[in-house]
Amino acid sequence: METRNIPLAVRMRPEKIDDIVGQDKLLGKGKILREFIQNDNIPSMILWGPPGIGKTSIANVIAKETKARFYSFSAVSNSIKDIKKLMEEIDEGLDLEKTIVFVDEFHRFNKSQQDAFLPYVEKGSIILIGATTENPSFEINNALLSRMRVFVLEALDEEDVYKLLSRAVNNENGLKNVSISDDSLHKIANLANGDARNALTTLELAYNYAKEIDGITYISEEDINNCLSRKSLLYDKKGEEHYNIISALHKSMRNSDPDAAIYWLARMLEGGEEPLYIARRIIRFASEDIGLADINALKLANDAYSACHYIGMPECALALAQAVIYMSLAPKSNSVYVAYEKAKDDAINTASLPVPMQIRNAPTKLMKDAGYGKGYIYAHDTEDKIALLECMPDNLRGTHYYFPGSQGYEQKLKERLDNIGKWKKIHKNEVK
Repeated sequence: METRNIPLAVRMRPEKIDDIVGQDKLLGKGKILREFIQNDNIPSMILWGPPGIGKTSIANVIAKETKARFYSFSAVSNSIKDIKKLMEEIDEGLDLEKTIVFVDEFHRFNKSQQDAFLPYVEKGSIILIGATTENPSFEINNALLSRMRVFVLEALDEEDVYKLLSRAVNNENGLKNVSISDDSLHKIANLANGDARNALTTLELAYNYAKEIDGITYISEEDINNCLSRKSLLYDKKGEEHYNIISALHKSMRNSDPDAAIYWLARMLEGGEEPLYIARRIIRFASEDIGLADINALKLANDAYSACHYIGMPECALALAQAVIYMSLAPKSNSVYVAYEKAKDDAINTASLPVPMQIRNAPTKLMKDAGYGKGYIYAHDTEDKIALLECMPDNLRGTHYYFPGSQGYEQKLKERLDNIGKWKKIHKNEVK
């Protein structure tokens, strides 16, 4: 196969440990992952970090350095059926060599699909290396996660990316007979936002657009600018514009503007944003900006997340659109958010305050004799289902956190809270 048909980012993948840049905390001299590799003692592992930082490259290097058979899969393009077939072949002894199975975007497999790897990891039939951009605590099956090491990879800085770009210029596997200034390479590195794959793809695009004179391809600043403009629309998922657009989506929903909200949603999805990320933001919005003004908002937000988890793109786009429009038109309240933030501050600053004796748990006679639970009134036994029972620590008596808003269902909650307050005033002089 001609190398020109292989993307530059693939051709420039490192061949050995020292070729990997930007991960010195794990792969520097004497560091843990380097020691595992050099001692040929590789555990199953999760490589967690942002896109384009070399997770696939690290997995390839591990296989080369340990002389292991290497199988690479993608959770996007390979079915679990394909992987199960390989697992069975390995387990049956058809392949007696040490085997590394690498799965890119591991988080895209659901929990039951991830379970398919568990028996083979437990038996040691394979060394499983999963790559993910999502928090493994939330996205990886606990049973599988407990049998794997998690290595957190860092985003590359500008100098790391510049180093990789410099390697790609006039390299045997890179771009041949090319002229480009250091300033241009730094510009690409700066705007890549730590994504080496993005940077190398931009360089390759510029190379393909550039003029060739007497066998030399001269990449100009104009070539770079044209390619960066095109790339920003297609690939800028982790840079400033990513945060600008998610902010625009959130604030459009908060301002009850469904048209603007659905536009920003489409911008993110069509730009390649991870739908689960958007779904998580919508869940947060449902509690932060709607709260109890619409008790169905959080349910719908969670339903949208489930849809994204189970069916993925492009099918889940409509579920997200449905949720975004609903959130935009729902009554708004930040009372839950404000209440929690105030309570959080007090909780941090008064962590030593004791629980009032009357609401302490008293499972033993000794604790009862010590006064635990003394004076407790079971609210369900009262006529109004309310008791004159102090539940706050002494130092916080009379403190209020939750103040219902005036929109939607919170109107009813406000009435209920007001009635509770009136009841307590009427009965405050009663003997407890």
